[in-house]
Amino acid sequence: MGKQSAFIHRDAVVESKRIGEGTRIWRNVHILPGAAVGEGCNIGEGCYLENRVTLGNGVTIKNNVALWDNTVIEDGVFIGPAVVFTNDLTPRAHRKKKPEELGGVIIKKGATIGANSTLVSGITVGEYAFVGAGSVVTRDVPSYHMVYGNPARFRGLVCRCAAAIPAGKSRFQCSCGLRYLIKGKKVVEVSQG
Repeated sequence: MGKQSAFIHRDAVVESKRIGEGTRIWRNVHILPGAAVGEGCNIGEGCYLENRVTLGNGVTIKNNVALWDNTVIEDGVFIGPAVVFTNDLTPRAHRKKKPEELGGVIIKKGATIGANSTLVSGITVGEYAFVGAGSVVTRDVPSYHMVYGNPARFRGLVCRCAAAIPAGKSRFQCSCGLRYLIKGKKVVEVSQG
């Protein structure tokens, strides 16, 4: 079976030539020429990707999300509807900054960002981390951590499948088959089932 070409809705404006196979781009999406989108992504209605944006493979971005310069989204990330990304901690209308002067947000492999969350410039969300809906993320989120609130705070640990990892355990095997070693708030995956 051959690879599937990208689907681009007729009402989308896709200026980039770097769109991966099997990616679906829906109505009223605008992707600038410098953006890179991986394979098998799904970009919902009303999204906007600036020039210095990189999406890995298998990324889902729900409706009405704008990704600004210096945003990096790794493989398998889920971004809920109306999530807000920022790339400037000190914006002023009269001061135009060059893209290299701006910060950005990095979302690592497999992470989930809940609907209506806000991500402040300069943060990294770790692998398989989970940001609850409506959160304001002002600092880095370590891998396998669940955070939510305003500001977002640590609420527990999560498996790659998003099931809770019980507190106080040094070893844990999830019902999905994955096993972990836990030392405080640090989680290390030790097998794949």
